[in-house]
Amino acid sequence: MTTLALTGSPLWYAGRAGGTLSLILLTATVVLGIASAGRAAPRRIGRFEIALMHRNLSLLTLVFLVVHVVTVVLDPFVHLSWAASVVPFGASYRPLWLGLGTAAFDLLLAVLVTSALRLRLGVRRWKAVHWLAYAAWPLALFHGAGSGTDTRLPLQLWIYAACLVSVPAAVWWRLAKAGPGRVAGRLVGAVAAAAVPVVLTVFLAGGPLQSGWAQRAATTAIQLGGGG
Repeated sequence: MTTLALTGSPLWYAGRAGGTLSLILLTATVVLGIASAGRAAPRRIGRFEIALMHRNLSLLTLVFLVVHVVTVVLDPFVHLSWAASVVPFGASYRPLWLGLGTAAFDLLLAVLVTSALRLRLGVRRWKAVHWLAYAAWPLALFHGAGSGTDTRLPLQLWIYAACLVSVPAAVWWRLAKAGPGRVAGRLVGAVAAAAVPVVLTVFLAGGPLQSGWAQRAATTAIQLGGGG
């Protein structure tokens, strides 16, 4: 292992900080979007203020996400190409876990582009794409847990725990406030919200929190490619 890998470079620290802040902001964006939609919207705050806050949080998430992507690509330790930052599972370093992050990035870019073209697409099509932001959240969580070299740090684990509590709590709160009807849909939403924390906790316990995980995750692509 090189000295750079042990000590880290400014780009490495910027990439990790950008990724962690992106996850926190994405979680806040998803929570706000869930809690303020439909009948569950707070009555003491105007919908314009909520929409403005939601939009600003989304843009701030993308800003830190771009910082994360750019610094990781420029970091000489990982050797990622620019193509790997937009094409999922194309990286030679931790392809699965980096691919999940790339997929989340692509989903959020799709939301951004369709939001800019909202008037031309129409509300129905825009909403259909907008739901992709919710899919980006668990992908970002597993990306951070699987590829993050600081996953085992107590602070990082507390951040994951806070994210895992916030989004399911927002989902269950909205379902409780939604009123009668759509029992099947509400049941699916409640189960899905509960499944993400359970699956990630099991994954952390059996994967990143075990010794030797970082080396195994980093060499998967080399082993599958026959050492090339």
